[in-house]
Amino acid sequence: LHSPISKRSNNVVIVLLGVTSGSAHGYKPVIIVHGILDGPEQFKNLSGFINEVHPGTEVQIISLFNNCKSMKPLWIQVPEFRKVIEKIMTARPEGVHVLCFSQGGLVCRAVLSTSPNHNVHTFISLSSPLAGQYGDTDYLNWLPGCVKKTAFLFCYNKVGQHFSFCDYWNDPHHRACYLKGNTFLPPINGEIPHQHLKDWRENFLRIKKMVLIGGPDDGVITPWQSSHFGFYDSNEDVVEMRNQAFYKNDTFGLKTLDARGDVSVCVQSGVKHTNWHSNFTVFKNCIEKWLI
Repeated sequence: LHSPISKRSNNVVIVLLGVTSGSAHGYKPVIIVHGILDGPEQFKNLSGFINEVHPGTEVQIISLFNNCKSMKPLWIQVPEFRKVIEKIMTARPEGVHVLCFSQGGLVCRAVLSTSPNHNVHTFISLSSPLAGQYGDTDYLNWLPGCVKKTAFLFCYNKVGQHFSFCDYWNDPHHRACYLKGNTFLPPINGEIPHQHLKDWRENFLRIKKMVLIGGPDDGVITPWQSSHFGFYDSNEDVVEMRNQAFYKNDTFGLKTLDARGDVSVCVQSGVKHTNWHSNFTVFKNCIEKWLI
């Protein structure tokens, strides 16, 4: 399932915002993973919010695959993010929180699934296409003639799978093509059988809490309920999380986590996609109480 890891230089930068005395204040460190076409600079406001309400919290924004490099295949990105996150976790035996935006939520999910000894306490997914994406966005505009009805022709082949957004393109009208041609989301969701399914499920269930944040005015994540594991059926009617097959079959542990009472859903209206991480109301209503 894994693509070869690209050779990268050793100058991986971790941006430290805050101070390293977070544990002295009783707050676990927070690791932030950016989304597509983003980088660490977009998350200074969010880091500031965290330290405003929880002074002394150590906030680490991972600087990897920034901006255009974020469009590399997710199976190239995930092992590199995992290396950095595991290094942070090793130095923080008390546990960490991961706060992951947009595409970064899928990166974090894969890191959690493939890392057998992680000590992530809370996984906060901030407007991420967790069940996939099916809708016209600015990310498709650069492809001549590519609209949602024909994007599967590009995405579900070896060429398309070299672009990160194709790794979570989920065309409900071409389900068989999705399951066969998408090498990232179906195995992560346990929608196809594979040799790692049992181990990945156990790894994912090591988290103590999962927080799912999204809203109807996002404008990019389509359907917006994908941020809460909802998605379209073949009629483009939204099927909510608990009626999804991967939930009913508990393929990656979502039903078990929910039964434990460890899934929290936060819906916030009036927030555009690029504003989630800079909106203080979102932080207060959906994030703050979990970062302890």
